[in-house]
Amino acid sequence: MEKYIELGKLNTLKINRETENGFYLIAQDEEEVLLPNLYITDTMNIGDEIEVFIYTDSEDRLVATTETPKAYKDQFAFLEVVDTAPFGAFVDMGLQKDLLVPKNRQKSPFKKGQKRIIRVIEDEDSGRLVGVEKITSYLSKDTKNLKRNDPVTVLVMATTPLGFKVIVDNLYEGLIYKNEVFEPLHTGDTKQAFIKTVRDDGKLDITLQKVGVKNDDETLSKILEILKQHDGFVALNSKSDPEEIQNMFEMSKKNFKRALNQLQQSNQIVLHENGIKLHP
Repeated sequence: MEKYIELGKLNTLKINRETENGFYLIAQDEEEVLLPNLYITDTMNIGDEIEVFIYTDSEDRLVATTETPKAYKDQFAFLEVVDTAPFGAFVDMGLQKDLLVPKNRQKSPFKKGQKRIIRVIEDEDSGRLVGVEKITSYLSKDTKNLKRNDPVTVLVMATTPLGFKVIVDNLYEGLIYKNEVFEPLHTGDTKQAFIKTVRDDGKLDITLQKVGVKNDDETLSKILEILKQHDGFVALNSKSDPEEIQNMFEMSKKNFKRALNQLQQSNQIVLHENGIKLHP
């Protein structure tokens, strides 16, 4: 149970009392918030502790919901524009109430049906949650505690000639180089990745594979699984065209060759001139 109610976050609160409008939930500091009837189920009872998301209603009052938003406060998400107005646009964040992105927080005018990378913030003036597309000022360059091969979660925000610009752990800016990507990547994709280089400019080079680490069990399992899907034989080997290897196994020729050596040494595959075969 939370000490106090926090906007834009998941809160564990106790059901305190029932009214015609819904349940009132309470925090340790005895502040209350309404959970409307729409979200009440038969399994909820007075005294129960439940997990809810806190946002504001049309009158800027705190309100609770059991729905799960697509992003919490201070997080980024790829959100669809569902409506526009002279003062801004509304994006779908997975709740009954859409999120306003004020016009002065947009990089360019929004159009219905588009999807944009948005950060959810608490507006200092109104105290409500709003969206921001101008996100540069929210990205930190304080990367001194980060190191090579740290696991991270990335959100693809744009494609460049060099590769894919990503938001790292909702806090930093990074880049995945195009020639190091062996699977489809698109704006809005979320991936588990690793830090390759912590740069002097406060930005990060990111890789989808650990740096300097031999093929892990997941990579080897992938090759074995694809072989099983093709009746134990694939007409590719270490001499095959890199593009064909990438299309079939979603990895570089270098990693593929290294994996084949490991699988051959462990007697899991047999190498042939015209392909690879599962060991009988």
